[in-house]
Amino acid sequence: MKFEEVALSGKTVQFSVLDHLANELGFVLAGQWDYERVTYDYKFEDMVTGDVYYLRVQGIAVEGEIPHKYAQVKLLTPLLGKYYYPHGVEYADEEFPKNILENSKRKLQALSEALQA
Repeated sequence: MKFEEVALSGKTVQFSVLDHLANELGFVLAGQWDYERVTYDYKFEDMVTGDVYYLRVQGIAVEGEIPHKYAQVKLLTPLLGKYYYPHGVEYADEEFPKNILENSKRKLQALSEALQA
């Protein structure tokens, strides 16, 4: 699922700022980067069903290289996907629980507001 209504897509931000703010909000970078791309994930676990969902914020370096702190990163449209073992995360044709959708929107709104400050 794409979150096109959130004001993140197309925004350009300095990598060190993005990294700091994403970490503060609980997004994890881990090893999900190369010199041109970066992906932050926020993991949701449904304690009733055991299902796992990932809210994903991705970006592309438009100036400099990741992980250089002054690199400029253009953000892509955030995604929400459901994890299926052993295949991975699926984004299309999924039904997401209301609480996962609402929490995802809150996280993205908080990141968007933090990037504007």
